[in-house]
Amino acid sequence: MIRPSSGILDFGLAEVWQFRGLLFFLVWREIKVRYKQSALGAGWAIIQPVFTVLIFTVIFGMFAKIPSDGLPYTLFAYSAILPWTFFSEAVRRSSTGLVNDSALVRKVYFPRLIIPLAMVAAPLVDFVISFVVYIGLMIFYDISPSLNFLYLPLFLFISMLLALAVGLWLGPLNVRYRDIMHTIPFLIQIWMYASPIVYPLSMVPEQWRTLYSLNPMVGVIEGFRWALVGKESPDFTAMAVSAILIVILLFGGLIFFKRHEQSFADVI
Repeated sequence: MIRPSSGILDFGLAEVWQFRGLLFFLVWREIKVRYKQSALGAGWAIIQPVFTVLIFTVIFGMFAKIPSDGLPYTLFAYSAILPWTFFSEAVRRSSTGLVNDSALVRKVYFPRLIIPLAMVAAPLVDFVISFVVYIGLMIFYDISPSLNFLYLPLFLFISMLLALAVGLWLGPLNVRYRDIMHTIPFLIQIWMYASPIVYPLSMVPEQWRTLYSLNPMVGVIEGFRWALVGKESPDFTAMAVSAILIVILLFGGLIFFKRHEQSFADVI
């Protein structure tokens, strides 16, 4: 039974839970499509971050001599590449998921929110595989994890919320304006260099850090480095600003998504 929305804050989460079987199926489908007919299979989840870190280590660590907060630059870069690779892939999939599943959207009713949720959850498999490589690097550099390691699931969850928030804004826009999908790779590339991945947050002048922290990935990356390598003094202000902004983006994205949901089947 299809009922109209009862208010601006009615996001239909209960209905999403009723369709959780479809959510699981879409996540499983994304995983199978990525690995089933691939020569390297799960190796792609290792190749992309490893080669990115190698390039960053040579160019920014060896040639440019960018500081790395007293850590081996490879470990420093990888601790940021982990969340960034997951985030960028989740944003790409969630932003284009509605159009890619247009046949399903036009054919049958289901909570459309399931599609961006599934697209954000699917890259978790790649994250786990890449994380195993990171553990190997920690063993190689003889660095033991601290108790901060227990906070890693929290920051991973925050990065998922951010990717979902961005997807909820870009997904409906991509349904109506198809050139959005061509701007997403450019947006992600610019966003990467605007985040403290190849350089530490300490390089940003202190008077600009609050403004810089309006980039929500700043807090996510700082959190990952704090959890993974036991960074002694993370910028908790930057992490708090990023967290608040993520909550605002997420609620705004949910409202924006639900407002345009009724027209997806007609416009797509």
